Amino acid sequence: FQHRCQHVSFGLVQGMKTRRGEVIFLEDVLNEVRSRMLQNMASAKTTKEIEDPMETAEKVGLAALIIQDFRGLLSSDYQFSWDRALQSRGDTGVFLQYTHARLHSLEQMRGNEQLTNVNVACLQEPDAISVLQHLLRYDEVLYRSSQDLQPKHIVSYLLTLSHLAAVAHKTLPVKGSAPELAQARLCLFQAARSVLANGMKLLGITPVTQM
Repeated sequence: FQHRCQHVSFGLVQGMKTRRGEVIFLEDVLNEVRSRMLQNMASAKTTKEIEDPMETAEKVGLAALIIQDFRGLLSSDYQFSWDRALQSRGDTGVFLQYTHARLHSLEQMRGNEQLTNVNVACLQEPDAISVLQHLLRYDEVLYRSSQDLQPKHIVSYLLTLSHLAAVAHKTLPVKGSAPELAQARLCLFQAARSVLANGMKLLGITPVTQM
């Protein structure tokens, strides 16, 4: 395995300061992001339902750090911002985790329904087609990242997928739709969640199912 590894040069991260001072250690950063995420989660209404808030805060916080770090060229310097990295909306790791948790919740509400003989021809709405077309680009994005060893292509793809899925989640209801259409939409959302989870794992992120 070692002979397949290749070093990729990286730039400076400016502005990453913790409460313990100027010198930054990984342990400091991990403790800081966990602490900040716990504070953010404490103000959210759904926090009480989370089985292990500490573990969830760590996974979401790590996602925030990884996405902030991988959004641009690895060799480029960038200005780090805790507030920007931990936003629940926008192009952040927190938003990816939130989207994954919402899509997972949708599947659970349907009792992890087994989908067979799904008629995808039902998916005629522009928002559904946008998600489908984006899903088809996944292989191309993986290939591109493997060629230039830049994770930014995967990051950009997953952020766009999350935004498209979030819009579709609002405009394409599963509950209350005709059975055939409900199944097709659920299949679409399951596919989006699966690709989102797969891409996050490639970046070193563990998807969460509750937030």
